[in-house]
Amino acid sequence: MSTSPTAAPAGGDAAHSLEPVPDGARRSGALSQFWIWSGANIAPINWVLGALGIKLGLSLADTITVLVLGNLIGMSVFGLFVLMGQRTAVTQMVLARSAFGRRGAYLPAALQGVMSAGWCAVNTWIVLDLVMALLGQLGVDGGTGVKIVVVLVIMGLQVWIAASGFGAIAAFEKWTVPITLVVLAAMTVVAWTKTGVRWDFAGEGLTGSKRLSAMTTVMTAIGVGWGITWFAYASDYSRFVPRSVPRARLYAASVLGQFLPVVWLGVLGASLATVSRTTDPGKLIVDSFGALAIPVLLLVVHGPIATNILNVYSCSLCAQTLDWKVSRRAVSYAVGAFATVFTILLIFQEDFAHTLDAWLAGLVTWVVPWAAVMAVHFYVVKRQDVDIAALYDPPGRSRLGDFRWDALVSFLLGAFATWCFQYGVPAALKGPAASALGGVDLSWLAGSVVAGGLYLLLSRRKGTPREAAA
Repeated sequence: MSTSPTAAPAGGDAAHSLEPVPDGARRSGALSQFWIWSGANIAPINWVLGALGIKLGLSLADTITVLVLGNLIGMSVFGLFVLMGQRTAVTQMVLARSAFGRRGAYLPAALQGVMSAGWCAVNTWIVLDLVMALLGQLGVDGGTGVKIVVVLVIMGLQVWIAASGFGAIAAFEKWTVPITLVVLAAMTVVAWTKTGVRWDFAGEGLTGSKRLSAMTTVMTAIGVGWGITWFAYASDYSRFVPRSVPRARLYAASVLGQFLPVVWLGVLGASLATVSRTTDPGKLIVDSFGALAIPVLLLVVHGPIATNILNVYSCSLCAQTLDWKVSRRAVSYAVGAFATVFTILLIFQEDFAHTLDAWLAGLVTWVVPWAAVMAVHFYVVKRQDVDIAALYDPPGRSRLGDFRWDALVSFLLGAFATWCFQYGVPAALKGPAASALGGVDLSWLAGSVVAGGLYLLLSRRKGTPREAAA
């Protein structure tokens, strides 16, 4: 039963529904996708992560090399998930039903929902110190009360945009990202001319396994790993792109939208870390601006909003994928309320906040085995010909079956392999294989090979009896 997106039910408001986006409502273009993915990645956390290589003892050249090569790999695969949404017109977690089964897809949907809600709080908390420092330059003496007010304003704005739907998200990114890129360019020029960047920085002269360990850690944090974290979001936004848009153009725009700001900010953070490895790159930037404090403040505040509107929107779609009979708008407001309370808690619990940030950075590696299964399923097993109508069969009566154990087993074993080869910050996320290799983190590679390879072997058998009969 081979179908196209138009063969499945297409009623309802496309901006708020899980149903395939009708052809008439698919008005997003390649440039719109570029703005969406650029905006989501112009975030201060990227210049902080960019400094990681320098803090681990790598040279500036090694750090930049890892940033560029890692993101080329990660973002090139991200583009394949963008194309899934354009072809099927459905969200990423609904599409997962084709591989995992009608109820089996609850597992990745729940993981994605929890992670996106958690990142919404952490992303808001991360920028607070920078906002306070910039307000200080403007003469505002901010304490805990001011921080809470900033949280409420930022959270309220981003939840309102996300609850309004895809059109509001696309419009926000379209009109704010170009301005933000101009501010970022000015900020970069000032930072590189006033802070004394050491472009020949040689690091600690790491060699052998120590150098490899540091490079793989950076690769997982902001190289390959950064692109991987966005795989589970991709189709939620590209489903609004009509199939008439050339696939190569959409692929290039989406990949470049991710690659450009991540590498740019990563290199900025790494270069500033050569000035003082004991000083936060964000503080160096803030201390260098003076009259530019206001536009930089807008850039810093824009970062979490542009990122979190995707977190809140995709989180609400995940809740619907779990068959919760709640409107997407209501879920968006609930996520915002939770994230607000949680962010305020993080203000008073700084140590816990840092620990949570490290855990989230490590736990997003569940995306690796899930993505491997999905890529093999969509492009190899199904050859991009997914039964869209079957994705919406009710639980218990699905032609796909409720649980597809080939995908679930591959996913779980792939997740175990990912953990074994992971070398995260918390002790529990230092896998035995990575420890035995001297701290070399190959989590993304191990998880992909195990999950994808195993699923390819298991999926060669016939489909479930019900699916075969259909």
